[in-house]
Amino acid sequence: MAETASPPIPRKPLSRPIIAGVVTALVGFTSSFAVVLTGLTAVGANHAQAASGLLALSLTMGVACIVLAWRYRMPITAAWSTPGAALLAASGAAGAGAIEGGWPAAVGAFLIVAGLILLTALVPQLGALIAAIPPSIAQAMLAGVLLPLCLAPITGLAKNPWGVIPVVLTWLVFARLAPRWAVPLAFLAATVVIVIGIATGGAHVDPAALLPHVELTMPTFTVGSLVGIALPLFIVTMASQNVPGVAVMRSFGYEVPWRPAMLVTGLGSALGAPAGGHAINLAAISAALAAAPDAEPDPKRRWVAGVSTGVSYLVLGGCSAAFAALVVLAPAAVIPAVAGLALFGAFGSAVQQAIDDPGERTPAVVTFLVAASGMAFWGVSAAFWALLAGLLVRGALHLGRR
Repeated sequence: MAETASPPIPRKPLSRPIIAGVVTALVGFTSSFAVVLTGLTAVGANHAQAASGLLALSLTMGVACIVLAWRYRMPITAAWSTPGAALLAASGAAGAGAIEGGWPAAVGAFLIVAGLILLTALVPQLGALIAAIPPSIAQAMLAGVLLPLCLAPITGLAKNPWGVIPVVLTWLVFARLAPRWAVPLAFLAATVVIVIGIATGGAHVDPAALLPHVELTMPTFTVGSLVGIALPLFIVTMASQNVPGVAVMRSFGYEVPWRPAMLVTGLGSALGAPAGGHAINLAAISAALAAAPDAEPDPKRRWVAGVSTGVSYLVLGGCSAAFAALVVLAPAAVIPAVAGLALFGAFGSAVQQAIDDPGERTPAVVTFLVAASGMAFWGVSAAFWALLAGLLVRGALHLGRR
């Protein structure tokens, strides 16, 4: 008697990882695009150049997600450097004149960062050199850079209470109910405030300003932008994004191919720099949204979430000019409040890692205070002086110790 063939096991639909990828992109974009625009504007970009930078970052990290996830069948996702954007905001806090060479010099610094990321892939010693910087010093520098931005929701309550209170309350409620969506929904509340302001104030919105466009800038290279922007931006991007991004993926059972990942993100950063993109890198916090079991129970199918994330970033890039227009039309203090709320988590994590080791606490405190001071000498931003001061104090305190 012939055996009847068992019916084929139906394949589960891919809707779940696809939706997870869309969520990853939405959360990553809406929770920090205001920080990116703030940072680019602070180092001299005008409205068109900042909108172009947002578009360039969205497109390059979207392509990076698709290439890495498709090629390696892992839910590898790329992101822009949010801590790097915060660093730019702090570096240019005194105005474009604080950056030697203005916006073209900033673009030159972005190209140098891209080159250093590529070198990290090709020269392992460079990665080892970055790893030699004590984590407490690097994180203290980041915490000091983030502090003024994280104060914006508080100072904004005094400047524009009716505009900022709805944003802060929305964030607080959803930080309790749905933490993942707290910042995106705070941005949604800010959008409502902006729309009401436009409607009541009679502001005119030029439809042409809502169309995405690329604004290329010829880079220039100065010592001030190299030391004050490029080096701190590279260190922050590596220490706060790429290294943690690999660790997050490893926690879900994925070993990210380091060299190809650095090559792809380095090339993406180089292509996006002339259009205003400061840097792209491996996603860190948002990486879990695509790589965790919630995205897809089968680990071998989660790579679809990585591709979906990339496609979603490409779509969001098409809306970049509209998002930039919202920032321009926003009432005073509203967008800085959203940006500050988006950085609370990064600030808390940086402070914790900076003071975690009692033996490293004093150098970390010095680094933090110098970075938070915002001082700039000879066109070099506080981030560089903070690293230098922290390392000098650490060297003095550890001199002669074994």
